[in-house]
Amino acid sequence: MRPMAPDFDLDPQTVLRAYASGIFPMADDRDAPSIYWVEPKLRGVLPLDGFHLSRSLRKLIASDRYRVTADVAFEDIIELCAQSASDRPETWINGTIERAFLRLHEMGFAHSVEVWDGDRLAGGLYGLALGQAFFGESMVSRAPSASKVALAWLVARLKVGGFRLLDCQFQTDHLATMGAVEIPREAYSALLSDALGIDSAGTGLVSGAFDALDRRGALAAGAAPAPADTVSGPVSGKDIVQLLGHTS
Repeated sequence: MRPMAPDFDLDPQTVLRAYASGIFPMADDRDAPSIYWVEPKLRGVLPLDGFHLSRSLRKLIASDRYRVTADVAFEDIIELCAQSASDRPETWINGTIERAFLRLHEMGFAHSVEVWDGDRLAGGLYGLALGQAFFGESMVSRAPSASKVALAWLVARLKVGGFRLLDCQFQTDHLATMGAVEIPREAYSALLSDALGIDSAGTGLVSGAFDALDRRGALAAGAAPAPADTVSGPVSGKDIVQLLGHTS
């Protein structure tokens, strides 16, 4: 862990280089004046073909009880993730990290999945996409199983978009129930290198398409491809269950 000086803004390119090297920033709490860089000896990852879709979660998603969108309320999601609550009394997201990810979202690297209960934001998650890797940053629930629904939709989105790695940073009991595993730093570095590999022409990163699920839904409905910030639209919970069904 390498601390940084207080009261500064992170350069987005520095953040991208850090993630590409297997390092990510954290803060001690919401009001902490500085951040530090972390490279865990044991890394939590969720294999995209190993996602565990429980019977109860399958039923909840298929019912479309919640409406799910992507990249329509990024700022609200990161703010919600940074708030303390009864189920998460502390947060590691301070102002420096929040500002950096807002910039990265504007640049097209940071993304969110939002779960709505009517017009109320009930939960969701956000993270960083680089190459064919997605680095999950934080997830939050303000309604029963909202974060689980968000994670399921994220996994489906990443599978459709050609991603190869879902980094969870740290293993937790909650993530373990959904298929996350813990691997040594060396094994993680190999997976990360593979997910950030250059294309066959040697010209740059092979990138996953975070918006592929939106475009797939639009095409299935006979419409023109949807923009990246569209709501899920024609893609239903039953579609997500079908995409994930064989991983349960």
